[in-house]
Amino acid sequence: MASAAEQLAANMNIGSFAKATELHKRLLFTLGALLVYRIGTFVPIPGINSEAFLQFFQNPDGQRGILDMFNMFSGGAVERMAVFALNVMPYISASIIVQLMGAVYPPWEKLKKEGGEAGRKQLNQYTRYLTVLLALMQSLGIAVGLNGQPNLVDAPGIFFIVSTVVTLTGGTMFLMWLGEQVTARGVGNGISLIIFAGIVAVLPSSVARLLGLAQQGQMSAFLLLFLGALAIATVVFIVFMERAQRRLLIQYPKRQEGNRMAGGERSFLPLKVNAAGVIPPIFASSLLLLPATVAQMTANADLPSWMGWLPFVTAQMSHGQPLFMALYAFLIIFFCFFYTSITFNPEDTAENLRKYGGFLPGIRPGKRTAEYLDYVLTRLTVIGAAYITAVCLLPEFMASSMGGLLFGGTSILIVVSVTMDTVAQIQSHLLAHQYEGLIKKAKLRGRGGGGRGGMPAPARR
Repeated sequence: MASAAEQLAANMNIGSFAKATELHKRLLFTLGALLVYRIGTFVPIPGINSEAFLQFFQNPDGQRGILDMFNMFSGGAVERMAVFALNVMPYISASIIVQLMGAVYPPWEKLKKEGGEAGRKQLNQYTRYLTVLLALMQSLGIAVGLNGQPNLVDAPGIFFIVSTVVTLTGGTMFLMWLGEQVTARGVGNGISLIIFAGIVAVLPSSVARLLGLAQQGQMSAFLLLFLGALAIATVVFIVFMERAQRRLLIQYPKRQEGNRMAGGERSFLPLKVNAAGVIPPIFASSLLLLPATVAQMTANADLPSWMGWLPFVTAQMSHGQPLFMALYAFLIIFFCFFYTSITFNPEDTAENLRKYGGFLPGIRPGKRTAEYLDYVLTRLTVIGAAYITAVCLLPEFMASSMGGLLFGGTSILIVVSVTMDTVAQIQSHLLAHQYEGLIKKAKLRGRGGGGRGGMPAPARR
């Protein structure tokens, strides 16, 4: 028999959505915030020659390297050198560092485990401070690199460098604040939705590029259909893997309560195959962007003799190169295991089960249960890491064989995952609205349905 929550979810329709006024406000706020973000991607930084920079970026013979990925995540803001060119990548890099330090630095580890809500707010504040530092470093590298290209800048000099650093850092901080506002007052995770909006904005131009190549005869119609079918199959595969889970049976013992037996219920502990979600590829891309951007900006500079290896590393950090793919795969696998270990602690879960009397059939409570949970979770994480790595690296192999990145597995993974999470949050808001409606009806019936003529029934003495 279906539960009450399942029955309510089955009854959700357009009518229930129309009555959820609170959800309407959240959706409008989210759309308004994303519209502000998209407008900002078309506002160029002061002193940049937008037309010359766009021609440089769109030049098929130009060696842009990692800037192509930077442009994808920023929704085309890099090719226009807009105020949001850095996007939220410094914030993501700062989040990685803070989470890593929270696992190895004792004071931050104590804040995370024992600080509660106050500790979480303190770590978030550290993340903001580190975001400012990383944004300053990245914007300074970009400003110095652009200042060395007189044809791209109207008036090179110290004023251009300072204004560029202030503008790009301010744009990143504004996006960080905007993402937090969307998370608190909108629908979905604000930072993920900003990345999602940037990727979706670039997808139409990628599709138009494919159609243009097919129209010019540089790509066969069969290959175009194959790429379309591969993209659809990838989306289906991602949806299947994101919803896949291992359900562990939990048994609660029966106990005597007065003259009757209580307890004996069964429930399930769901363990997702991909418990880390879309975090690993985002973190891996962000870490690859940080050193590669600096190397890219110093590629044409006069380097000392002992730094002769830098141009080779810069060339190897472009899409489809072995070094880039090896580092990308390693970072994805590392963050899959690292983030899963943060979000799910087998020892704490086993202790909670023992405290409330639950146990896994055939497994002794306590240490043995924790070992079994860790064993199952490790096997699931291996499958999840292999799945994410395959989805993200398949386009990289295609880029090396076809001479360009036509679509990114990371972008497809982010778009599908963020869409599923946002839809799930919308459904939860609708479900909460239906519960509120049922509670209000129950209160009204309790007040007016007990006596005759709508009057409450007299109390018994």
